[in-house]
Amino acid sequence: MTLLRLELLRLRAQPRVRVAFAICLLGPPLLGLVLSAQAGLPRDTLFGRHVKESGLALPLLVLGFAGTWALPLVTSIVAGDIFATEDGHGTWQSLLTRSRTRAEVFTAKLQAAVLASLTLLAVTAGSSLVAGLALAGDQPLTGLSGTQIGAGRATGLVLLSWASELVPLLGFTALAVLLSIATRSSLAGVGGPLLIGLLMQLLSLLGALGSAANALLTTPFAAWHGLVRDDPYYGPLWQGALVSLVWVVGCLVPARRILLARDIT
Repeated sequence: MTLLRLELLRLRAQPRVRVAFAICLLGPPLLGLVLSAQAGLPRDTLFGRHVKESGLALPLLVLGFAGTWALPLVTSIVAGDIFATEDGHGTWQSLLTRSRTRAEVFTAKLQAAVLASLTLLAVTAGSSLVAGLALAGDQPLTGLSGTQIGAGRATGLVLLSWASELVPLLGFTALAVLLSIATRSSLAGVGGPLLIGLLMQLLSLLGALGSAANALLTTPFAAWHGLVRDDPYYGPLWQGALVSLVWVVGCLVPARRILLARDIT
């Protein structure tokens, strides 16, 4: 626990982490203010046309954007730097001479990265929901089938939709950790997952992979679409969670092995 507390304190002191937190907290309310001041609405986006009708549409509008671009970026800002920063500052020797093993350091840093990513996700979800309710109130939500969903059930679906992003977010966290350790570069650790995510999105949009696109780490971010329908389907959620867990294991196992075998002297 001492190592974990130390890592969390170090993360809190980093300007880039504070900026990411501020964006997650203030971004949704600012978007709500912009939309409320506009005569037109982003009708070409999911739930964009309904943000003035129901406050439960804004968090889903934000979710559609966040799952595509923002969430991979904010988790990489933390996880992609948390190991590489020791290489950049040459502090591995001092860190590993405090009666702590490499395995313990790996675990503490990974836990800190996961907690930071989950916090950023929760802050974005909460900020979006509060901003949406302040903008349009808790009116019934028009689902993807075109029918009204009561406010109580719609609120539960919004929260469940945001919660469904947890596992693919952990997948990108693991990917960022792997790149951070393997390259010893904060630039590669932070920028690499974002570029890989953009490539995955491009391949999905082009339809170049067919059904193999289900194995991409970005695909599970859209699995929540099946929840906000008259006939909800959950297959993509379970499939996406399994795919994400495969990515988590596939990235963390080699990352741990690389760190434990590395010559740090």
